[in-house]
Amino acid sequence: MLKKILKLILSIFIIILLVVIGYLAYVFISYQRIEDNLPLDVESKGAPSSSISTETNYRIASNNIGFGAYQDTFSFFMDGGTESWAFSKEDVINNTTGLIENIKSLNPDFIILQEVDVDSTRSYHVDEAALMIDSLSKQYDDFSYTFACNYDSPFLMYPLTQPHGKSKAGLLTISTATITDSIRRSLPIDEGITKVLDLDRCYSKNRIPVDNGKELVIYNVHLSAYNKNPETSEYQLKMLNEDMLAEAESGNYVIAGGDMNKDLLGDSSKYFGVNGVSVNWAVAFPTELLDDEFTLVAPFDESNPVPTCRNADMPYCEEDFVLTLDGFIVSSNVEVVESNVLDLQFKYSDHNPVYMDFILK
Repeated sequence: MLKKILKLILSIFIIILLVVIGYLAYVFISYQRIEDNLPLDVESKGAPSSSISTETNYRIASNNIGFGAYQDTFSFFMDGGTESWAFSKEDVINNTTGLIENIKSLNPDFIILQEVDVDSTRSYHVDEAALMIDSLSKQYDDFSYTFACNYDSPFLMYPLTQPHGKSKAGLLTISTATITDSIRRSLPIDEGITKVLDLDRCYSKNRIPVDNGKELVIYNVHLSAYNKNPETSEYQLKMLNEDMLAEAESGNYVIAGGDMNKDLLGDSSKYFGVNGVSVNWAVAFPTELLDDEFTLVAPFDESNPVPTCRNADMPYCEEDFVLTLDGFIVSSNVEVVESNVLDLQFKYSDHNPVYMDFILK
């Protein structure tokens, strides 16, 4: 009898082990990086203007929409919270449309959005890019846009209580002027098992003609947060800097914007009063990795400081660690008029929208 019990236990153990090994094999065999220098389709609504002008005030807005899940009551398991999915499909739709409606209130000429899900378990397979384009069409008659798939992950079984599932998400770039060319550039990522958790990483590079024969090159950026190797973040910034420098040296105008996943103020706790010493990803942006040609723009109003991001280890409250992760990098021929944060109190995402007014010189 004892032998039968032991044999049964051993059989169950072997079956579980084979399932685990099989799943791990599936994850790593399924994992493929999206190719570098991938041309992106440029879509248009109406007839966007053929070029933009120098000595004219323009506005660009940016927001990490948190795959439509990170409303103020949401906490994320990879940040120490509890949730791996949005609360409901209805919440995904409400959060996504709520964000784009508020961004539209800024009347931007250009919009760059990160963590936009198009077919993911965690967001109930809502096509958030389509939702936003449909909403924009009600205010803007003429615009062009591109979508760069940041990652298309295999089904992740973690956490076991509610597996994160399969994620397909990316970067959405919208312009009221014609985007003539767009490509997806693959960023360096961690090697080993952590690459599955941090997923793929990229930025999109979008070209818009200027009436003086040059181009405005807009980089939509979402740098890594969960990488274990600090050198990976350094390699990402070095690659971005080299790419931007080549464009600037050819006389083009350069604006990179998005979720930098670095503290753009250096130490946000000085301004917002909550120490983030336990948040290992909240390190200062290494400005020394940028060429002197470029300026880091942290959206900030000293008289009324508003953070761009909250830590998602718990639902939002006054004691939550907040900081400035979202902003812009501009070349020397781009004059920054103003840059600030739209304070939504993290109602729809763990990131508040940011914007920058600028003039091409």
